[in-house]
Amino acid sequence: MSAFLIPPDCAYFSVLGFPIYYYGIILAIAIFVGILVSDRVAVKHYFLYGVIPNIATSVIIGGIIGARLYYCLLNYSVYLHNPLEILALREGGLSIHGAILGGVIVLFFQAKRNKIELLKLCDIFSIGLPLAQAIGRWGNFFNSEAFGLPTDLPWKMYIIQPLRPDKYFSYEYFHPTFLYESIFDLIIFFILYKFIFKRCKDNVGIVSAWYLILYSIARFFIEFIRVDCVKYLFGIPFPQIVSLLLIICSGVFILIKNKKI
Repeated sequence: MSAFLIPPDCAYFSVLGFPIYYYGIILAIAIFVGILVSDRVAVKHYFLYGVIPNIATSVIIGGIIGARLYYCLLNYSVYLHNPLEILALREGGLSIHGAILGGVIVLFFQAKRNKIELLKLCDIFSIGLPLAQAIGRWGNFFNSEAFGLPTDLPWKMYIIQPLRPDKYFSYEYFHPTFLYESIFDLIIFFILYKFIFKRCKDNVGIVSAWYLILYSIARFFIEFIRVDCVKYLFGIPFPQIVSLLLIICSGVFILIKNKKI
């Protein structure tokens, strides 16, 4: 049985001798679509014309910086001796948890500057974010990363020897966990926009909380088969711990908000 997913031999193509990485292209498309959807939500439901495009650049920069620093901190042993590698964004290595944190920090200041509720801005971006994630995960495919345990399923993913974990060096095919998360992200986008947002858009913060819960549930279970986690706490993958904390905190937030209605 042949592999369904076979990443290209090279992670980039050249234009006039300059390397253009597929990861960067996919990330740019993901960000564009996410901002486009969030802007549509802001205009259609909150009559915030031009607000999202005006603050998008700073939010994107904050998210990328947060995503990169978070990833580098989790993999500090690699970057401690090669600090300049922190700047090598084109080679991949971003964390969604760090992106969320960095983005929220920027939103805090933008909310004060534009005199808009922070939670309302968070809700608006929470609609576009899972769709952007669904697209962005395909950057992992072109980088041959974010894969899981060995498998022989029809949708298995081929990984070249230099990129295989030492423990699974003799295996060729692995679970495409990037694909699993991409599918989950699409489902989360649909649930948030079609059901939760329509019911809770006036109760600011609820949409954001549900995004964190739904994504964290998906990420928690996907981590069971991912093999690229290098940070553990008490033998538990760090992303699973963060996901559990987000589920608990978001759940408590929803209960408190609903009691105030």
